[in-house]
Amino acid sequence: MRRDYFTLDVGHVAEDDDRKPVVVLEFDGPTGLLDERLTDEEGASLDAGEVDVAFRYTTAEDATDAEGVFSVTNRLTGGFILETNTVAEPIMRFIQAARSDAAEEADGGRYEVVIHMQDGEEIVYDKRTLLVYDDEGDLRREHSLIPSGVEL
Repeated sequence: MRRDYFTLDVGHVAEDDDRKPVVVLEFDGPTGLLDERLTDEEGASLDAGEVDVAFRYTTAEDATDAEGVFSVTNRLTGGFILETNTVAEPIMRFIQAARSDAAEEADGGRYEVVIHMQDGEEIVYDKRTLLVYDDEGDLRREHSLIPSGVEL
């Protein structure tokens, strides 16, 4: 699936915002393939525990206007559900907001991933973990959201 089928925006990242931070993905590609990727073998929708979220730099982290790829994968198969190119700055702002006390106290997860489909359907995942990798594929623990007690 093409990365340009998705646009990414982040919300609720201001310091004084008590709402759970959110990554919003707008999808404007052919719905059949995405629908297929968002369901399991029995046709049931994947839940938050069945998907993983990551951001991988495609440029050096300290580059001006650093860029990367935001992705959602199927935890059970390892297959990509979706990925999109984005600049790193809003993702790092989002991660900082998700580390806040307000996000920590939120029910379900520290942040949400919302996928808006063309047909008006909305898929929402409450998540606690978001792994960040550098441009060489190494995990950047200090930038990642990793709940306490989770070992990688």
